[in-house]
Amino acid sequence: MVIIWSLPARDDLKSIHDYIARDSKRYASRVVQDIRDKTKVLPDFPQLGKVVAEIGEDNLREISLYSYRILYEVMPDAIYIHGVIHMRRNFKADDLER
Repeated sequence: MVIIWSLPARDDLKSIHDYIARDSKRYASRVVQDIRDKTKVLPDFPQLGKVVAEIGEDNLREISLYSYRILYEVMPDAIYIHGVIHMRRNFKADDLER
């Protein structure tokens, strides 16, 4: 099983990096790397995260790190990362691009 980062998820990582880098480029790089590292276990443990409450589908899950929700979908041959959103964001099911 492979991990696929969607374009919106990659954009989220860039935005997170750019925002944190205003204060510390070193910390910004570390946060983004930690987020990427957190997803590396998903091919072996795809059910690790909890179901995304706003959507309620068993195959759409999330794991948390720092103040971010990493939204992913379990597919037959891949883990598809849909986005990385801040926990304070008012997230709705329609916000998820699939």
